[in-house]
Amino acid sequence: MIDMSNRPLPEPIMETIESVREFEKTPIYEQFPFTNSYELLMHAAQQFREGHALEFLLQGLPDEPEQSTTFTELGEQITRTANLLHSLGIETNDSVSIILPVLPQTHFAIWGAQAAGIANPINPMLEAEHMAEIISAAESKVIICLGKSPATDIWEKSIAAAAMSGTVTTLLAVNFPGMCDPSATLPEDSSLTLHDFDSAIAEMNSQSLDSNRRFAADQIAAYFHTGGTTGRPKLAQLTHGNMAFLGQLMQVYTAHMEHHTVLCGLPLFHIYGCIIQGIASFAVGYRIFLMTPSGFRSPTAMPNIWKLIERFKVKQISAVPTVLMALSEIPVGDADISSLTNINSGAAPLSHPFELSFEKRFNVDIGNGYGMTETTALISRAPIDQPPGSVGMRVPYSQIRIAHLDGATVTKNCELGESGVILVKGPQVFAGYKVEADNNNAWIEDGWFNTGDLGYLDENDCLFLSGRAKDLIIRSGHNIDPELIEEPINSHPDVVTSVAIGLPDAYTGELPMAYVVRVKGSTLSEQELIDYAAGIISERAAIPKRIDFIDEMPLTAVGKIFRPTLRQRISEEVVNKLLDGAGIEATVTSENEKKRGLVIKIATQDKSQIDAVQDLVKPFIFASDIS
Repeated sequence: MIDMSNRPLPEPIMETIESVREFEKTPIYEQFPFTNSYELLMHAAQQFREGHALEFLLQGLPDEPEQSTTFTELGEQITRTANLLHSLGIETNDSVSIILPVLPQTHFAIWGAQAAGIANPINPMLEAEHMAEIISAAESKVIICLGKSPATDIWEKSIAAAAMSGTVTTLLAVNFPGMCDPSATLPEDSSLTLHDFDSAIAEMNSQSLDSNRRFAADQIAAYFHTGGTTGRPKLAQLTHGNMAFLGQLMQVYTAHMEHHTVLCGLPLFHIYGCIIQGIASFAVGYRIFLMTPSGFRSPTAMPNIWKLIERFKVKQISAVPTVLMALSEIPVGDADISSLTNINSGAAPLSHPFELSFEKRFNVDIGNGYGMTETTALISRAPIDQPPGSVGMRVPYSQIRIAHLDGATVTKNCELGESGVILVKGPQVFAGYKVEADNNNAWIEDGWFNTGDLGYLDENDCLFLSGRAKDLIIRSGHNIDPELIEEPINSHPDVVTSVAIGLPDAYTGELPMAYVVRVKGSTLSEQELIDYAAGIISERAAIPKRIDFIDEMPLTAVGKIFRPTLRQRISEEVVNKLLDGAGIEATVTSENEKKRGLVIKIATQDKSQIDAVQDLVKPFIFASDIS
């Protein structure tokens, strides 16, 4: 185990694959003795005591007084939350759904729920019906949600979702001062029991767990919703061992760094915000600046973000590409942002040309890692000297394998530089989906998890992504299952079939759209079908922004719909429209390459316009060749 008292070490510990292999020579439980999130967090509370674990701003104004939480207080509030839930009957295998924005109490709730039973963080922007499906799938008995607030409808949706779920008996309301109405009561016909979260935990023991729980690494700590088809949510089961491994791993990766402040604008229901900017940062002793309940979505905080970085001396930010796009449009002005040295980008591909221009403009290093909910946020991480275009090296004690598959059978192990499906195995890999049917084809021989992504390894064990074997649409880091769109569209009587794909977008990466074959003679319009789908689709982010009608779908030799052809078609169309708008004449073609995936090829008539074309396509995530 890394002795945190000796920080910072003179140099990083694991920056080459050789150093990773050397580190692995020591057995994992000697390097990482903690096997659960609660004891790791209590160790951090004891170690860092009066140091600030959290700083919070409600509005995000430059001179707004912050609300601070020390590590001692963090540990006490987590313990109190666990004891409250225990008093409400929550045991090891019981789930607690958490429907909260970015607040200090969100951390108390998530980690306290794991100490009592199983935490189930839910996106508060979902519709009540979708929340209810997740709550029912998790079989939650308790919901911790935001109290009644004019700023959001979380309270109303939580009550409705609890009633629809059929499993919830108790509602704990976080009535944040200045945001909520603590006098709000439940509807008269409600059978729920209501408690004020802060008042209730204040009465609890803060020093130890009343349950005297004994943790095991393989116990389920959290259910994270990862998407799925309408009516059947897909819950990934993360263990206490997964959580503790990531927390202790971050101690190693950051052992050469001084204690510093990280800015958290990511939602805490998302795996990266919860793990990397949650337990991993607490384990290291970082100060986390929670930038308002709505994080990067705050219309007040975002224009002030550079001043806030100066004020809190923020060194690191983790963000999705859309946030970096937004940051690039905000003037720094006279703010001193010299403390900011590192930005971690993830959840969606980042355009390499945009990355280079951002680094140069703001004098920061952007690291691109790779992970997913099922791997507790991390599969590979960026070393200091990251090869351009790669997503870094595997984490210690884990393995990455590139293979060709036939269903769940490996037909070939790929050579270095050869693209195939990315398989992963290691202590960060989850315990499977809660519903056994969701595990079909998720696991390959001998416990390898199928990521559904395509990539290849180089001679230094660095991983490069080259596409997706699964057909997810990634909108601002939010994974959207095409079936979530296709099923509602296909239910329309005038629709023969549909295919949902990602519409290339300079800001979000991809927006959901669909190609649709109508019943012969139908006059169904695009807007009519979008409105119809919007009435059924439970995730707002999944409502298609565009629908194109076509006469027939492109098919493979065996009669299956061939999505890559549709992706090429829409990508070429987007680029052609972009060039036309700029008055640039060029020929646009595309190709699906084995290594780079979709590549747009642009041949300009006037070679002096090549730089202008590069600037136009720079924000897009597809690769491009311009001549």
